[in-house]
Amino acid sequence: MNTKLYLRAALALMVAGSFSSCNDYLDKEPLSNATPENYFTQEAHLEAYANGRYTEVLPSSGNWSYGTYGGDLNTDNMVSNVADGMYIKDDWRTSMSDGDNYTFTNINTINYFFDQVMPKYEEGQIQGNVANIRHYIGEMHFMRAYQYFTMMQRYGDFPIITTCLPEELGALTEASKRSPMNEVARFILEELDLAYDFMKDSQMARTRLNSDVALLIKSRVALYTGTWLKNFAGTPFVPNGEGWPGKEKEYNANYQFPTGSLEAEANWFLDQAIAAAKEVGDKATLTPNTGIVPQTEGASISALEAENPFLAMFGTLDLSSYNEVMFWRQYDRGLGIQHNIVVYAQKGNRACGTTRGMVDSFVCEDGLPIYASPLYQGDETLHNVRLNRDPRLFVQLKEPGQMNILVNDGVGDHGVPEEKYPAILDSDVENIYTTGYALRKGNYYGSQMAGNGNNYTACPVFRSNEALLNYIEAYYERYGSLDGTADQYWRKLRARNEGMETDYNITINATDMQQEAKGDWGAYTAGVIIDPVRYNIRRERRCELMAESFRMMDLKRWRSLDQLITNKYHIEGFHIWGTPMEQWYDAKQLAATISSPERSEYMRPFEAKQNKAFDGLTWDMAHYLRPIPIYQMMLTSPDAATASESVIYQNPYWPIEANMPATK
Repeated sequence: MNTKLYLRAALALMVAGSFSSCNDYLDKEPLSNATPENYFTQEAHLEAYANGRYTEVLPSSGNWSYGTYGGDLNTDNMVSNVADGMYIKDDWRTSMSDGDNYTFTNINTINYFFDQVMPKYEEGQIQGNVANIRHYIGEMHFMRAYQYFTMMQRYGDFPIITTCLPEELGALTEASKRSPMNEVARFILEELDLAYDFMKDSQMARTRLNSDVALLIKSRVALYTGTWLKNFAGTPFVPNGEGWPGKEKEYNANYQFPTGSLEAEANWFLDQAIAAAKEVGDKATLTPNTGIVPQTEGASISALEAENPFLAMFGTLDLSSYNEVMFWRQYDRGLGIQHNIVVYAQKGNRACGTTRGMVDSFVCEDGLPIYASPLYQGDETLHNVRLNRDPRLFVQLKEPGQMNILVNDGVGDHGVPEEKYPAILDSDVENIYTTGYALRKGNYYGSQMAGNGNNYTACPVFRSNEALLNYIEAYYERYGSLDGTADQYWRKLRARNEGMETDYNITINATDMQQEAKGDWGAYTAGVIIDPVRYNIRRERRCELMAESFRMMDLKRWRSLDQLITNKYHIEGFHIWGTPMEQWYDAKQLAATISSPERSEYMRPFEAKQNKAFDGLTWDMAHYLRPIPIYQMMLTSPDAATASESVIYQNPYWPIEANMPATK
């Protein structure tokens, strides 16, 4: 465990971590010389401290690879030009520190806030608007919940610490004891309930968190936990499962679920997800997708955005009028708070290639899968791939000849006015189209935004469409059927897309699971192909949230990677060999650079030459969770050296020695 509590540093970070959309924080007096005794006594103090947590804890669209629109990287949705080590046998190994992953810095910073603020709040010693004061306290409860959810996804069982600890090894060791993951999840839900209660009476711009966002994330956490407990039942990945390492430690040896059983516990979380998602879902107003990709050169930006509000939602300057967006991040070139999303959208998505499996999962406008629909035109050209398809794919997947820049409002040094043939032979990560498929998600129509590192379009962080998806899945997982609300929500998701068949039953009835399993890891749970209803719920989620950082979370909680252990998977991109698209490139260079046609007519980004992933991607069960850092285990053992004696137990199938691969 990190023994540095950073209490002094926390005060210095109050302003440094702030972001541009907060209320005039730049006009406030510098706080670097403040002390705990005279600080946290005014509303502005709480606001400034909360501002810093926005950039430290919440997701950002700082770049394509790790931001909002490249967030599905290293899954069956999106891949880079190098296979991630988690899919290569013995490539992922234990480490002494696990980098910045196993950290308590944010938790300590947040706990410090509560240690200082709550006594003053309860004694009425904080000056300012009461609703605003409560709002900032609510934001910090949300931040603590969100940070704990991040850690729970990484490590499963995790210590629950709610106060700053003394710099004393015994206290720190005791605090390092891991709580079962469902108890961590219960703590997170409690924090989100507090966040909701404290924020519910305030009226803030949606560039700040709000009570409905707390409900949305409550539904996310509860769905994650309920499905994890259900899908990993009987394994070491759930409390009291066979081989659960928590049993090795006295403090967890006699653990009992609050609800009495694993099944009841999973159902409790699913019920929580259903209730929270419905509160948000019933109020959700979805942004319409007109199915149009604006191409009118010289029109105003506002007119272009009006042609398709759905596309504009991912590449506009101000999201305050988009009711679907519950919370968004504002950027500002003048303040030096920028990103590179627009540049990546006009090129190859910074080597984040969309896969064939992702593209093929979109049904046609008639609601039928591509193998069952007479509307499907094949994939021998990028134009044909898009024809008659789900409007979400039609407007987001790029094809040559389309205009990326329609308004000349300045000079951007990295702009690509017209979409060219996919640069599959380019070795520059800025330009290469890893799979041949690329998305326009995040593009802006003006040339000024195409400057390298100078993009400042808004980033939608939390959207209400997720609540509809969460409800549908949670209800089906809980009851094995769909109720009227789930039916309404599913049709609502489809209806936002002009020309799209809204009767999802047409899709379900035409689904061939053997066909779907070829390109969708979500077709599996525990190595077994699932039923068509459950699958299509997952398909809808995959298509609705494409490239927005949900896929790995979903694959893990669904336990959808087991089948890779025995059957290696070959990631594919667009249909290159034997199609007109082959003629776009120099034949000799093509043959020497990309994967061989003997392996597949489709581009295989990891099989262009002999490399670690040449024979396909595989998996180890251990990889569902990260290994606990060995040094942390050593520090928390009686002699501060013997990891096996630590109060911390290692995650399933990971060794307790450094630089060792998983055992299973």
